[in-house]
Amino acid sequence: MAASLVRELAGEPMRLLADRALFWPAEAVLFIADLHLGKGEALRRGGIAVPRGGTREDLARLHALLEATGARELCVLGDFLHGAADGGAWQQEWQAWRAAHAALPISVVAGNHDRRLHRQAEAWHLALLGENTPRGPFRLCHLPRTDAGHVIAGHLHPRVRYPGLPGRWPAFLMRPGLTVLPAFSRFTGGTDPVAAPGDTYVVCLDGQLAERDAGRAAGNAFRRRYGR
Repeated sequence: MAASLVRELAGEPMRLLADRALFWPAEAVLFIADLHLGKGEALRRGGIAVPRGGTREDLARLHALLEATGARELCVLGDFLHGAADGGAWQQEWQAWRAAHAALPISVVAGNHDRRLHRQAEAWHLALLGENTPRGPFRLCHLPRTDAGHVIAGHLHPRVRYPGLPGRWPAFLMRPGLTVLPAFSRFTGGTDPVAAPGDTYVVCLDGQLAERDAGRAAGNAFRRRYGR
């Protein structure tokens, strides 16, 4: 299994996983965000040539995480889908995966791409949750927010640079009262988070994790851009 780090969130030991997921051992819940099933096909229908196999790879990674953690529940923090909830070859892969995990409870906080998910939720045995659903000491969201309790969210697809390595890497954004997960789908871009005082990043580096002070990273980016 890829590397993990244990961090206490709202008094609960939680495991940040290098394969872009968060595990809550006390409840055996695996959290992911931004699965974006069907995105590759949606882009190909729009005339953008992208490689096939993204859904199969993401579902294989998800299976491996469930096996490695022993999770008894999966919670997707929004953008389960990317396009239509029916039609498309990706659905055959998803339905086969769901059949192989038929006993696994799966809940989904409906995200901005999930407007049509209600059409398949019952058939796929998904429990749809509203934005800002309470769960223990946490608030489960798709959109990051400041709220009572510790918010676990997605949506931003945080990606940051890491010293000595090229490109931008998926990262957890850690803020007092807020944890933003990286996009689980590998076939999904990302954005540079706007850092606030006290923020840290936990960067996913091909099976490893590394922490960065977000304020320092933001300052370095400012100096590179403006020469100050």
